[in-house]
Amino acid sequence: MEPQTDERRTTPAACDVLIAGGGMVGAALACALGDSELRVVLVEPVATAPLLPGAPAQCRVSAIARASQRVFAAVGAWERMLELHDGQGRRESRVCAYRGMEVWDAGGPGRIHFDAAEVGEECLGWIIENDVIQAALLQRAGEFANIERVSGVAVSGIVEQADGVEVQLADGRAWRAALLVGADGANSQVRRWAGFDTAGWGYAQHAVVCPVRTALPHADTAWQRFLPSGPLAFLPLFDGRSSIVWSTTPEQAARLLRLDEAAFALELGEAFEYRLGQIEAVGERAAFPLRLQHSPQYVKPRIALIGDAAHVVHPLAGQGVNLGLLDAASLAEIVLQAHAGGRDVGGLQGLRHYERWRKGDNLLMLAAMDGFKRVFGSSLAPVRAARSAGLLLANAIEPLKRLLVRRALGLSGELPRLARAV
Repeated sequence: MEPQTDERRTTPAACDVLIAGGGMVGAALACALGDSELRVVLVEPVATAPLLPGAPAQCRVSAIARASQRVFAAVGAWERMLELHDGQGRRESRVCAYRGMEVWDAGGPGRIHFDAAEVGEECLGWIIENDVIQAALLQRAGEFANIERVSGVAVSGIVEQADGVEVQLADGRAWRAALLVGADGANSQVRRWAGFDTAGWGYAQHAVVCPVRTALPHADTAWQRFLPSGPLAFLPLFDGRSSIVWSTTPEQAARLLRLDEAAFALELGEAFEYRLGQIEAVGERAAFPLRLQHSPQYVKPRIALIGDAAHVVHPLAGQGVNLGLLDAASLAEIVLQAHAGGRDVGGLQGLRHYERWRKGDNLLMLAAMDGFKRVFGSSLAPVRAARSAGLLLANAIEPLKRLLVRRALGLSGELPRLARAV
């Protein structure tokens, strides 16, 4: 796409990698390229204020797998997530490890229980607010001398060239990058401008999210009940509350958002069978549509897609951000190897290696989550009986449970260097 003409437009500055999108995945890629000889530009369309201790719990959270935690630790951001501070002595931990998982089917007796100790793990993962993750990664990115953060300005267009990509910003500035990375989410402009196709479908579901306080403690456990309209999850938060993700029809989601707090708490408690007692308080609610989306191509000469720009998965297992973080770590490894070998960091050969590396695992997870959604969303009696029997059988077979946990921890397949155990 040709950038719009602007009298403020200047001669493009040169960089090696320009990352369009300063969310969790884009910021993680920047950090993974930090402390290298590469000149990296991270463009954040929305200026992000630091999240300070005492801030209300945010409604959007992520279930962080072990592989993702290793990436955070390797780039120096994990400690910042474990402890926020305001520079004046006030500190707060906003990370909650969960050690158990309870899953059960509203349409039958099927249920499965996971315990970290039973599979030789300290925990099954961590529930962290998206804003905490993003703030820690952006703070860390700003500490690398080779990374320039451009905040509060959007990319307005690109021009593909044989030896680079000219990237125009909305304020008239321009960069010429050897590699442009689209980390700008499910509605990626970079993907559209570069001509990448997408395939997928909507689920006719919206996810209602909010923090809630329950009468009983969450016991460092992630809870999920499969309802006919979609899964309802209670995820443990750092302050003793739980973050809910309630997938349901768009009409039901809109109605739930309109309810007053007392009526919403009553419906939520009933839908969850009061497993954690009465819902005592409800935080700010929001909703977003759910869909499956995948780009058949992740790369072309000098352009690569990562995270939701390349693939969008149903959130029922909380794997979306984890897939994106492995994309970022894998692409960083490919780019750094190319640079160390004196090769073009935007060359198609290396980028295709990244695409082959990540595409198989991503497609497998997309297919698995789509299958789970369809099986557990079915009201047919034979399907209900089969899924309950399947949950009960999986709960009884320890090797299968360990395999499922390893997959959930992100420790299967060929891991990038940053996600491997040290």
